[in-house]
Amino acid sequence: MPDAGFATPTITFTLAQYERLVGHCLEGFPEEACGLIAGKIDADMEPTGFVGAVYPTRNADHSSRTYTVDSRDLLWAMRDAEDHGIELVGVFHSHTHTDAFPSATDIRQAFEPHWVYVLVSLKAAEPVLRAYRVRDGLVAEIPVVIDDSVAAS
Repeated sequence: MPDAGFATPTITFTLAQYERLVGHCLEGFPEEACGLIAGKIDADMEPTGFVGAVYPTRNADHSSRTYTVDSRDLLWAMRDAEDHGIELVGVFHSHTHTDAFPSATDIRQAFEPHWVYVLVSLKAAEPVLRAYRVRDGLVAEIPVVIDDSVAAS
């Protein structure tokens, strides 16, 4: 059974971060696009919900059904986040033909239980962004807020 913090935190993007993330997903179509999210963590290694950076990355799979963050982009994002005093706290990717809900493959590949998993569905005219926590095969949706009053660092 997941701990009480399983379905937390609310993840907060600035409008610019949201537009960068969704724009990257739209630009990657018809392939799945992917990227990383960095922010602050608490003493238990859990994300606080603050997003300090969004890192669009290349999909090493070049697929419309699967994604793998390019290893060079992962290394770059890790170093850049560290330089800015934040940590990688999640990953995002698009679903080109399905809803913004983790697929069986997404759940199986959710290797980091502390991360936030953000999905952008491109199956309709308007992209739909939702966020989840995935632990031990269980999925819990977490709230997403777009708030420009939050200062990004």
